[in-house]
Amino acid sequence: MVSSVIPVHTFDLVIFGATGDLAHRKIFPSLYRRLAVGQMPADARIIGAARSKMSRTEFRKSVSDALQKYIGAAKLDADVLDTFLACLDYVAIDAKGTGGWSVLGKKLDEREDAVRAFYLSVAPSLFSEIAQRLYDAGIATPSSRIVIEKPLGHDLASAQELNSALSRCFDEHQIYRIDHYLGKETVQNLMAIRFANALFEPLWNSRYVEHVQITVAETVGVNGRGAYYDASGAMRDMVQNHLMQLLCLTAMEPPSRFEPDAVRDEKLKIIRALDPLTLGDTVRGQYRAAGKEGSYLDHVGDPQSKTESFVAIRAHISNWRWSGTPFYLRTGKKLSGRLSEIVVTFRHPPHTIFPQVEQQKGNALIIRLQPDEGITMRVTIKDPGPGGMRLVEVPMDMTFADALGGHGDGMPEAYERLIMDVIRGDQTLFMRGDEVEAAWAWVDPIIQIWKDSGSRPLPYDPGSGGPIESYKLTGSDGHLWREITV
Repeated sequence: MVSSVIPVHTFDLVIFGATGDLAHRKIFPSLYRRLAVGQMPADARIIGAARSKMSRTEFRKSVSDALQKYIGAAKLDADVLDTFLACLDYVAIDAKGTGGWSVLGKKLDEREDAVRAFYLSVAPSLFSEIAQRLYDAGIATPSSRIVIEKPLGHDLASAQELNSALSRCFDEHQIYRIDHYLGKETVQNLMAIRFANALFEPLWNSRYVEHVQITVAETVGVNGRGAYYDASGAMRDMVQNHLMQLLCLTAMEPPSRFEPDAVRDEKLKIIRALDPLTLGDTVRGQYRAAGKEGSYLDHVGDPQSKTESFVAIRAHISNWRWSGTPFYLRTGKKLSGRLSEIVVTFRHPPHTIFPQVEQQKGNALIIRLQPDEGITMRVTIKDPGPGGMRLVEVPMDMTFADALGGHGDGMPEAYERLIMDVIRGDQTLFMRGDEVEAAWAWVDPIIQIWKDSGSRPLPYDPGSGGPIESYKLTGSDGHLWREITV
C-alpha cells in the first residue's frame, strides 16, 4: 500500500534557530523528504534565521552536511538534494535586537501570495520576543502562521503569560503548538480505529474496559541535558504534554466532525474531567548509578535534587463514559526498554465455560507508537492439537512497517506530517491555548504537593521498570503493568 501525496501550496518558511540541533536533526530532513515525494513544491523557500553570520552558500553547506548525517549520504538523491538546497536562503537576525529584521521583511515581501510561516526552533524564552518583533516589523501578516515547540511554559502562570504574549501578535488560528507525538501514524490510527469502525466504539467505555495503560519509556539518562531536565522533571517534560495528549485521544468523545476545533474541544473536556491527583495516586523515582554509569544525581550535578526521572500516575476521569476505569500513566529515564504504547485492557468474560482452565485474561488492544509502530489485539484461542481445551493468548498483529510497505517508503515521520499541516493551515494535530492551560492546571497542584511533602523520589535500578512502588500502584487495584520490552 502506498500513501497518496497531496502537494501543498507554494510557501515561505522562516526557521528561527536554523543552525541548531532540532533544525538539523528533524526539520531539514523532514522537508527534504517531503520534496523527494513531491509534496513540497520546488519553488518553496526555506529561510534560515539565526545569530551566526554566514553566507547563503555556507548555510546551504551546513544543511547539506546535516542531511548526510541524519538521512545518510546513500539515501540522498543528488538531483533532489540540489533542488532542495536551491530552496534555501539565510538571514542573520538578532532575536533581541533590531539587526536583520528589515532584510527578512524585504525577502518575504517579494512573494506576498505565498503561504508564510515562522518556525521558532529556539529557546522558549525567545518565543514572546520573536513574536513581538515579527508583529512590530510588519512581517507577520493576518494569514501567516507561527510554530512553537515545547516546553509551553513551566507552570500555569507562565503558560498563561506565553499565551497572552502570542495572542497580542497572532490570532489563535495562526498559532501552531507542536507536540510531535500527535504526528505519529499510530496516534492518528487510534482515532481511525475508534471512529471509523463499528467494532470498538460500543465497547470503548467503563462497562467493558478494565483499565488503560500509557507508557513512554526511555533507556537513556539525562546526562548532557541535566541542567534543563532538573528544572523540569518527568512530570513537566513528558506528562503535561505527550502523555496528556495520548490520554485525551484515547478517552475523548467522538467529535461531531474531524475538524481542528471539534477535536480539540473534546480533548479539553477530558482534561477538565480529570480528578485531582493525590499523593497516593503518584510514584516518583530517580535512577541509581550502575557500573561506570552515574546516577541521576551525578548527571544533574546536585546530590540534593528532588526532581523525578520517573513518574507513575493513577488517573480517573469523572464522566459517564469512564467512571470507574483507571488510567495508568508511566514515563521514565534509564528503563529496561525504549517504547511508547497505549494498552486498552478489556474486562474478563462475565462467565467462563471452561472450568478446567485458569482465569482467562482480558482481551487487550496494544497501540505501539515506537519502536515498530503498529497495533496488536491480544485474543484467547484454543492451543492447536489434541489433549483437551487448552487456551493460549495470541496476538493479532498489524505492524505498519510490514502492512503498509515499510517505514521509509510508506510512512512519513511526525515532523514531516506536522510541518505540511502548518502549510495547509490544518490545526487538528496541534494544541490549543486553553488545552495547554488546562493541562498545567491539572499538573501544578500535585507538583506543589510533592514539594510540600518534602519527600524524595524513590531510587530505582537502571534497566528496570522503575521503582517497585509503581507496581503497587496498579497492584492495589488488582492490575499489573505490562513489562517494558522491545
